[in-house]
Amino acid sequence: MAARILYVDDDDDIREIAQMSLELEPGFEVRACASGREALVEAAAWRPDLILLDVMMPEMDGPETLRQLAASTGTAEIPVVFITARTQTHEVQRYLEMGAVGTIAKPFDPMSLAGDVRKLLADR
Repeated sequence: MAARILYVDDDDDIREIAQMSLELEPGFEVRACASGREALVEAAAWRPDLILLDVMMPEMDGPETLRQLAASTGTAEIPVVFITARTQTHEVQRYLEMGAVGTIAKPFDPMSLAGDVRKLLADR
């Protein structure tokens, strides 16, 4: 069975690159959202195995999206990985304390993104 990956980023180009690179992995089924609000609806309906969530987004940022996912019984168990340019140790630690299961640094390498995600899924 394919792993369902939800990629959330307000930047159209980055979202498209991420989706294409993840879809190169035959074991992944990928959907993408442009906002935290859209992600809340999609996650509840589709129940992905993992959510890749941009930290910096307008309206509802990644941490707020994570809080709302965690507060809903339908989505509380879905692991979330933050995609962020802010990867200093104290920042990563803060994301983990918020409930994220990991981080992937931006800009990410499109050629290794699927492998990074596969490893995160295997570690769960």
